[in-house]
Amino acid sequence: MALLELKNLHVALEDGTEIVKGVDLTVSPGEVHAVMGPNGSGKSTLAYALMGHPAYEITAGQLFFDGEDLTEAGADERAQKGLFLAFQYPHAIPGVTVTSFLRSAINAIRKARNGGVDDPIPVKEFRTELLTAMDRLKVPRELASRYLNDGFSGGEKKRVEILQMAMLEPRIAVLDETDSGLDIDALKIVAGGVKDLVGPSMGVLVITHYQRILNYITPDFVHVFVGGRIVEEGGPELAHKLEAEGYEAFTPKQQEAVT
Repeated sequence: MALLELKNLHVALEDGTEIVKGVDLTVSPGEVHAVMGPNGSGKSTLAYALMGHPAYEITAGQLFFDGEDLTEAGADERAQKGLFLAFQYPHAIPGVTVTSFLRSAINAIRKARNGGVDDPIPVKEFRTELLTAMDRLKVPRELASRYLNDGFSGGEKKRVEILQMAMLEPRIAVLDETDSGLDIDALKIVAGGVKDLVGPSMGVLVITHYQRILNYITPDFVHVFVGGRIVEEGGPELAHKLEAEGYEAFTPKQQEAVT
């Protein structure tokens, strides 16, 4: 059984505009899936809906996680179950340090998985795990004491997103345009961190509009996303085809034929 399963998922904005128009998708631990589509195709809407963002309403279909229907679940419950979203544009949180944010998030997850009973991670254990992860992911240690994403460069924000992923140990990580705004060195570091974390305990859904990040994270499955729908699926060779030919081949007529 797949860990994450979407069945005929439809998503609309608060004004009722339908953006995602019937998506079927499954992701299992150890798998890397790439959702590739042009700007405005609804990829980020899909990502936010998966995480339970209140501005994006699932109007039809279902979202299952480990066999449990989480279609109506809030973002906090989804996170506690093991879903994680790395944002295209991570928000700054002035007044909250990276260290404080990560420790609070870890403790919230531990409490939820312990039946609501507080089970805080020991300070020494947390510090050891944090510094080890920072060194492995090449995140400067000085960022640990700074306010989360406040004044961070684009590369620093994305590295800290991957650091969060390493510390929180999600079961499915959704990466929304993680390569956006990264120079080649930062991209290699971020992609290397993702590759290092994928395994028997975690699967990844990479959302992107071009193939660059997939040069460093080889997908097992590629899903072409146009007009709010998956219009073609294949292996890593499909990403190379898209890079060479673009999205113009997927016309509205073809999109309708798929539905």
